[in-house]
Amino acid sequence: MMNRKALMAAVLVMAPAWPGMAHATKLGAEVIGMFPQNAGEFAYADLRQARALSWFPQLKEQMLPERFRQFERFLASAGIDPNSQVEELAWAMVPTAPANGAAQNAAPASEEVVGVALGTFRPESAEAYFKAQKLATVKVRNYSLFAFGGGSGAENLFFFFIDSNTAAFGQRKELEKLIAVRYGEERGLSNNPELAPLIAQANGSGVVWAVLSSAYARLAMQQLVPETAQFPQAQQLVAKLRALTIEITAGTSVQANFLAVCATPDDANTFAALLQAGLMYQRYQVANSNPELAALLDQARIAPVGERLDVRLTLTDDQVVGLIRRNTFAMHL
Repeated sequence: MMNRKALMAAVLVMAPAWPGMAHATKLGAEVIGMFPQNAGEFAYADLRQARALSWFPQLKEQMLPERFRQFERFLASAGIDPNSQVEELAWAMVPTAPANGAAQNAAPASEEVVGVALGTFRPESAEAYFKAQKLATVKVRNYSLFAFGGGSGAENLFFFFIDSNTAAFGQRKELEKLIAVRYGEERGLSNNPELAPLIAQANGSGVVWAVLSSAYARLAMQQLVPETAQFPQAQQLVAKLRALTIEITAGTSVQANFLAVCATPDDANTFAALLQAGLMYQRYQVANSNPELAALLDQARIAPVGERLDVRLTLTDDQVVGLIRRNTFAMHL
């Protein structure tokens, strides 16, 4: 299971100040709709704008899923340059099963990944190369799924071209679902009543955004602000979280917005007070060891709006760079 605290923090610094940035790219509904309906977490990154950062390669190592880095290396072996030909990336984490004895909406014991890379590709030449290398291949409908490794085992990764502008990667089971959605045999993410409205809201909001289901939202909050575990009431509220969205925008400064969807307005009000206390505690804990993080927490603005809890952060470019230099946002699996 990914460390969600690291993921949240990495997303937070993905979009430093880019003067003159016109607007955020909006991911096409047809791309969103092809992902499996039961995704627990859905995220997007506009790599074209992110690559304007001189330190983006280091940040990418911390933020993007390890399986995407495997996918990049796989493409590079066929002469495809991921750094220039992959322009946008969307990925989903799909829970495979809840922990033994856990409730149905509990954090999953395991998960699989499925991703879609958008850019400019030459499928014919790449597929010819893979076939010449005699890679393990699975035929699903009209698509050839090429294995990263030996092609056996549930965790083995596959990849295929949907068209000259779209490539997909992930476990075979999730890729077969994606294809089934395209053929109208299964419902896609657009039919997920929990995530679809939040995805529509977040889409186009920034260079990076993510939407987490109830189970993943609870896991993220517990790892992002573990100090709230000291308050029994906070644990009860976290257990009732319905979703979480992360949106990043950039102008003269970094604007990071976390939106937690609570069960009721009263829950949102109470959770706001408890979260404020938890952040204050964490701020004093890291004041000497990580002053950049302490300054970040000082700037947090927490406001309940109906049943939603809005948390906003504003950072300067220097604060972002300082945090990365301290390896604050390292991803751990």
